[in-house]
Amino acid sequence: MAKIKAKDVAKEHKNALVIGADTVVIANGEILGKPKSEAQAVKMLEKLSGKIHTVVTGCCLCFGDKTCSFSQSTKVEFYSLSKSEIENYVKTGEPMDKAGAYGIQSKGALLVKKIDGDYFNVVGLPTAKLKREIDDFLK
Repeated sequence: MAKIKAKDVAKEHKNALVIGADTVVIANGEILGKPKSEAQAVKMLEKLSGKIHTVVTGCCLCFGDKTCSFSQSTKVEFYSLSKSEIENYVKTGEPMDKAGAYGIQSKGALLVKKIDGDYFNVVGLPTAKLKREIDDFLK
């Protein structure tokens, strides 16, 4: 998805560095994207409750005809969540546009017990790795 996004924008901006990114959550081998309904968000959060999952952000850099893709992974552990905690969080609306139905940078931070890796990757853009990839890409 990151490559598709970047190439689509790069067609109209040939003299600019274009960055595409897409984030997914992987729990027990299942890819969790953005929930399509509140009921789906509840199910996703129930799958994550009390468990460790992986957040993967894919990135693609485009400049002219040149492209480079990479990804970053971060492990996230959730507290065990009660049904009411999950339902109250879903009612905030925050999960609806987030992979895995949570945003660590806001109210979803209260669900997270610990992370192993890049916090900004979980937010949706691994900024430190991105900077290094851009530096190498533009050499």
